[in-house]
Amino acid sequence: MTTPITVNGGVSHWYSALGLPVPRPALEGSTEVDVAVVGGGYTGLWTAYYLKQAEPGLRIAVLEGHFCGYGASGRNGGWLYNGFAGRSVFARQYGKPRAIAMQREMNAAVDEVLRVCAAEGIDADQVKGGVLEVARTPAQVERLDAFVAGEHAFGEAAVQRLSAAEASERIAVDGVLGASWTPHGARIQPAKLVHGLVEAVRRMGVEVYEQTLVTEIIPAAGPLPARAITPQGAVSARYVLRCTEGFTANLRGEKRSWLPMNSSMIVTAPLPASFWESVGWVAGETLGDFAHAYMYAQRTADDRIALGGRGHPYRFASRTDDDAATPHRTVEQLSRILTHFFPAARDVAVEHAWSGVLGVPRDWCSTVRLDRGTGLGWAGGYVGSGVTTANLAARTLRDLILEERTGLTGLPWVDHRVRKWEPEPLRWIGVHGLYAAYHFADAQERGGRPRTSPVARVADVISGRR
Repeated sequence: MTTPITVNGGVSHWYSALGLPVPRPALEGSTEVDVAVVGGGYTGLWTAYYLKQAEPGLRIAVLEGHFCGYGASGRNGGWLYNGFAGRSVFARQYGKPRAIAMQREMNAAVDEVLRVCAAEGIDADQVKGGVLEVARTPAQVERLDAFVAGEHAFGEAAVQRLSAAEASERIAVDGVLGASWTPHGARIQPAKLVHGLVEAVRRMGVEVYEQTLVTEIIPAAGPLPARAITPQGAVSARYVLRCTEGFTANLRGEKRSWLPMNSSMIVTAPLPASFWESVGWVAGETLGDFAHAYMYAQRTADDRIALGGRGHPYRFASRTDDDAATPHRTVEQLSRILTHFFPAARDVAVEHAWSGVLGVPRDWCSTVRLDRGTGLGWAGGYVGSGVTTANLAARTLRDLILEERTGLTGLPWVDHRVRKWEPEPLRWIGVHGLYAAYHFADAQERGGRPRTSPVARVADVISGRR
């Protein structure tokens, strides 16, 4: 069976619903500012927002190669939730109390984003319904129980272990055996959040230059300040902040810093009231699962299901797609997940498919860093959990730039060092091999394997995720 698609690519469904923005004017020549922010996604926009709010006199410029939100910020699954990349690694390397402190800040960051949306009049279809993650095989139940126990060990008492019946009362997923739920999560429309943030920072006096591709970031040296190099000219600044996430590999010298991992999504046509009466999903929960090659989904404000996962995970030599077109085999894979979870959606049309890249460090840990000597800073490597993490990263960068010692500047991801990815063809072979292993492990478990597949355990160790 071939799943028909009305639109494949075109950035994302979120922009189809909102309308692609007309790019703002590009930089017209070399200039000098206090802070140059490279990248007009969530990290860059939040950083500009908080810096300008704290120091209104700062001259801040955001430099974006396409239009703000063109990357992952306008293509993601709309999960504003408290998960972040690296907690177990941070606990081992820096101590459990510091990892717990970061988890608490992530919990609070969900509400901080919602607070700013209310304060700035940003309507991003936000609904705080928490996060429901379901187990549909005995092996997934094993991981579910380990996950809940681990969350409680980190002080996350709000995480609930739900029975199959309790999970179905929230969302009637076919074949559910159990689930976890946390209140620290909300559904959003990603492109609407980006649009609102751009308008907010422009009202504050931040200069936003679109169609301005930064090709290289040069550190300060002697009397020369740090610079962001573009075809239109150089932007000199006391600080140049790299907020490029999955597109970091496109910068000169950064090919092996963060791997641009592909994630793909589909969205259905609006589903009828009869479907929602049988399925529920009335509280706006985001939905995930405990498969190794996991899925993520939301019920949109106009009653569609938007569902994503890893399809074709990585392109050779860290290349990134521009048009967001998704291979048909990936669309088929995501469509099968949809109908396995919700058989009543079997005949619903898939109206749009798209893809985007996210940044993955070699140890799967997010980082924030500011080097006063070179004038360079960065934040990212969110491994798909960037909607909320970008907000915390931005406030951390703000405090570092303003030289304020706060609880945020003491979090374990600040100055965390990560080695580079292997050269090609090793990283292409490695990434595709790892995801083949995860898909194989999921197939084993769906076939009746009662415990987590050892193939997946080995893949976790090799990848650096454990």
